[in-house]
Amino acid sequence: MGRFHRHSDGTVHDHGHHGHARDVGDHSGYTDTGISRVAVLEDILSENDRVADVNRRDFATAGVRTVNVMSAPGAGKTTLLKRTLAALQDKLRIGVLEGDIATSLDADELDGLGAAVSLVNTSAGFGGECHLDAVMVRSGLSRLPLNDLDLVIIENVGNLVCPAEFDVGEHAKTMVYAVTEGEEKPLKYPVMFRAAEVVVVNKIDLLPHLDFELDRFLDNLAGVNPTARVIRTSARTGEGVDEWCEWLAGIGGIGGAPPPPHSF
Repeated sequence: MGRFHRHSDGTVHDHGHHGHARDVGDHSGYTDTGISRVAVLEDILSENDRVADVNRRDFATAGVRTVNVMSAPGAGKTTLLKRTLAALQDKLRIGVLEGDIATSLDADELDGLGAAVSLVNTSAGFGGECHLDAVMVRSGLSRLPLNDLDLVIIENVGNLVCPAEFDVGEHAKTMVYAVTEGEEKPLKYPVMFRAAEVVVVNKIDLLPHLDFELDRFLDNLAGVNPTARVIRTSARTGEGVDEWCEWLAGIGGIGGAPPPPHSF
């Protein structure tokens, strides 16, 4: 059926598998199936939003805050999360919902760092999707002890388009962007950059070795999302990770005293 997303005005937009993207309001390319196609897309999005609301209620009941972390493949999400878990394991009770199309490689990287980890492979029953939607997240949440957690971090599938299009019940969307990706990415992929409350600019230790203009990137980001908070990090060296963890702890609602000891 192809990829699609919904704009803030409610317009559903279908990417398709081939050719130029088409708003579903233009049915000329689907003379036999256009109306049915629109109905299917709207039904899918409506069901996603319904399940997202259920997820949100469960988070509220358990007193858990949830952050959806998105990025392109290779931006450094997992390496950043390893640093994050090490820094916060004595301050917050954290669960990670790890989304990947296939393999447990990233989930295995996070194992043993004090967090409960639930893996969702989208190839296993979900059709190999390039994103997590609310139904997939709900499946993964069933394997996390929500009532014993302060914060759930969702590591979404690496993709610069689809993950931002789905509400999964999170309290905040963030993205990890690597300076190796180029300054133009906010202009080429505005949906994700616009959706992110925080943009973590990662791999800044590589800046001396790259033909990359950070100020130009920041201007492009401000053009599509002027309110986004920017945190500059190197997940490899640890630079900037404290600022990121401080923001996460605020989302997690950490108080002055650490939570009771725990093990997963």
